[in-house]
Amino acid sequence: MKRLVAVCLVILLAAFAAQAQLDKGMYYKALSSGEEESIDKVLAKLDGEKSSSRVNAYKGALTMKKAGFVKGVGGKVKTFKKGAHLLEDEIKSNPGNTEFRFLRLTVQEHAPGILKYNKEIDVDKQAVVSGYDKLDADLKNVIADYAKDSKVLKESDLK
Repeated sequence: MKRLVAVCLVILLAAFAAQAQLDKGMYYKALSSGEEESIDKVLAKLDGEKSSSRVNAYKGALTMKKAGFVKGVGGKVKTFKKGAHLLEDEIKSNPGNTEFRFLRLTVQEHAPGILKYNKEIDVDKQAVVSGYDKLDADLKNVIADYAKDSKVLKESDLK
């Protein structure tokens, strides 16, 4: 009986882990797509999730990306700042989290210069490079794919 319960627990945990990976993949797909509809769908899904550091960091980065679709300069800036606040709070709470630093690095690299959201780009690059080996394979693949086209983070930095 104990063995059956243990097997059931392992299966349930594996299912939950697979779902979490699916969500991460969906998040990065939306972020890289640059399609407003895709971003909105993932933001809506994240709104239904239990609040956590990862959920807040994802929301922050996606909200900053969404700012590019908002009408009017004032609305764009307000939306961007809302997302930046979410992401920055999570980085302050979890300064050693390589994934959060990667999120901020990607936003900083693509944010319009007028927003002046690029002051931590070198620090974040170093954090991503130094923490890269400790990441799971899926996140390593996301970062390696990003580095192929990045002007800041190069594939050679990750070796």
